[in-house]
Amino acid sequence: MNYKLYVYIFFSMLSAFALSAVNFNKILKENRYFESRILVVLLSLVMGYIVTNFIYEFL
Repeated sequence: MNYKLYVYIFFSMLSAFALSAVNFNKILKENRYFESRILVVLLSLVMGYIVTNFIYEFL
């Protein structure tokens, strides 16, 4: 089985949970709720990828 895929998904979900604490609506322009959600999704995917590669290289 491809365990790396499961680790990607786990860390992407974990980073999305962590990024939900940040209010991106105050950082971006007003009334840009959809764009802020897209930003959270993209940042969580990037963070999940980076953390997964770090864990695999570290171990």
